[in-house]
Amino acid sequence: MANSRSYQDDLFKALQDPEEARAYLNAALEDGNAQVFILALQDVLNAKINKMQLSEANVDNIDQILPEIHNLGLANLKTLLENLGYRLVIEPEKIKL
Repeated sequence: MANSRSYQDDLFKALQDPEEARAYLNAALEDGNAQVFILALQDVLNAKINKMQLSEANVDNIDQILPEIHNLGLANLKTLLENLGYRLVIEPEKIKL
């Protein structure tokens, strides 16, 4: 039987690429469902932690926030995104012609 990888393994590998992770988070945010964004954020966090690409200090900061992830306030979301190497930005919506 051929070796198979799980969807989660493939997803976590893809999310190691900062552009892939950014696109994944943006797609989840555009969905408009807060739970979808939270799950995507957890996927990005787990992918980064599993590959140990975060410094120990960043992992400690994230570990403090994770239990509260379903009740993220703006300040915690900002901190969490900064620890992942991202920032929260407000941009005008593209005008459809």
